[in-house]
Amino acid sequence: MPRSKLQNIWVALGAGCLLLFLVAPLCLRAEGQAGNFDGERAFADLKHVVDYGPRPSGSAALGEERQWIEGQLKQTGAQVEEDAFTASTPAGDIPMANIVAKFPGSQSKIVMVTGHYDTKRFSDFRFVGANDGGSSAALLLELARELKGRKHALTYWLVFFDGEEAVRPNWEGDDNTYGSRHLVAQLTSSGELGRVGAMILVDMIGDSNLVIKRDKLSTPWLVDTVFSAAHRLGYAKYFPDDPTSVDDDHIPFVNAGVPSVDVICFDPNDGYWHTAKDTLAHCSAESLTIVGNVVLATLADLEKSPYIH
Repeated sequence: MPRSKLQNIWVALGAGCLLLFLVAPLCLRAEGQAGNFDGERAFADLKHVVDYGPRPSGSAALGEERQWIEGQLKQTGAQVEEDAFTASTPAGDIPMANIVAKFPGSQSKIVMVTGHYDTKRFSDFRFVGANDGGSSAALLLELARELKGRKHALTYWLVFFDGEEAVRPNWEGDDNTYGSRHLVAQLTSSGELGRVGAMILVDMIGDSNLVIKRDKLSTPWLVDTVFSAAHRLGYAKYFPDDPTSVDDDHIPFVNAGVPSVDVICFDPNDGYWHTAKDTLAHCSAESLTIVGNVVLATLADLEKSPYIH
């Protein structure tokens, strides 16, 4: 039976609603809204990483973790590069390697999302570094899966730093941030440093008691961008407007003139930082989800930020 004009209108409206229903999630995903980042899958990666045990720079365990990470990254279609070097440390020369996963955009301007994947070396207890070293690696892996197949203007580099931890017991002098300092030197030498429009560092972000404060050593406008995204997504209680100052892998980039921000949950008095208690029991998939969503939303904001272009 032929349809009336009214019936045709209702069919068209129905088709339009169906199309909107199907496309809307993709639009939200493209804009980096809350609820997209798979913290449960990132937590599964965290478990896998912790299973390697202690992973200080130069160790066989870190080498095994590096091979696994690179294999996972290649499955996303990223251009995976290993930035190997030998670091001169108080414990002698130690072979290290950063991992760089590149997702080209339509523009050459680069935004880096970074974190370290090594753990601090201890001789008197077994340190698996679930939060400190493991959580940043897990978040970057899941972020790579989120970026897979996306269309974006900016070029994204996900960088896993080696040698963030000090070889000596205390963080002092240049006995730290070996990987980030090496990459800054490499990019400066190649003339590529000027392409880096922003650097976002994630560190110790798997903490089940997540509190990320505004780092005063970071670039103010980029801190504002991250915290604005977090508050917009309803995460203000996890990103309070309280100040802190943390010396971390972002500092070599800040010193080189690259806008950088440290997204870090750091409380040296929490009872498990740099102790045998830094285990999966003090980490959560929820924290990884929250920080992952904030990073995705920040990247979406940077796509149209006047500070980048």
